Amino acid sequence: MILKLDPRTKLYCLLLANALLFLHVSLEVEIIIVALFLIPFYFSNRRKSALRFALYYAVLVILDVISGSITNRILASFIGLFSSGIRMMFPCLISGAYAFTTTTPQEFIAALRKMHVPETVIIPCVVVIRYFPSLKEDYTQIRYAMAMRGIATGTMAWITHPAQMLEYILIPLLMSSNTVASDLSVAALTKGIGISTPHTCMTEIKMRWSDYMVIVVYTLPILHYVGGVL
Repeated sequence: MILKLDPRTKLYCLLLANALLFLHVSLEVEIIIVALFLIPFYFSNRRKSALRFALYYAVLVILDVISGSITNRILASFIGLFSSGIRMMFPCLISGAYAFTTTTPQEFIAALRKMHVPETVIIPCVVVIRYFPSLKEDYTQIRYAMAMRGIATGTMAWITHPAQMLEYILIPLLMSSNTVASDLSVAALTKGIGISTPHTCMTEIKMRWSDYMVIVVYTLPILHYVGGVL
């Protein structure tokens, strides 16, 4: 079973996840919301990523609970702040990863135009969406080149030779990032994305019953926490 949501629903879920950073909800409500965010991620053919997020979040929750039983106040405060700070960002990370890994640029453009977003906003958004996959491809090519020259690229290399890894990976990425951004901007303008006349799109998107159900179910825990609606 593959669950496919409308891009506007994904953006709404991302907005709710960011709102949690300002609401400071309780741990129980946060666990419920994270579990809700993981459900569509799991059923969108991204099961490994969803299980990985769930495992990391469970470890952070356990650390937060353990910090309350540690007698050393300094150590308990450090573990509690570390786990709580990262844990609060997990809804944003999960919803963002789900939205941008399961939505094509064409679907994203169609959703923004249906929302009547100005083209001056759509063009930078499209460039950003295409930028990170291109940057990831450059990173993969750099690692392949390092492996061919006998340079270690594993996790231990970052620990034993951090300065060397920054020199071999970070500097080439910084040099290519400006070129990638310029190429993507030119490609988008060449395809007519900046034309002021009405655009047509071959990608059709529409809200289904599953989208409305997700919106309602995801909003209820926050309404309950904020105003006691339920």
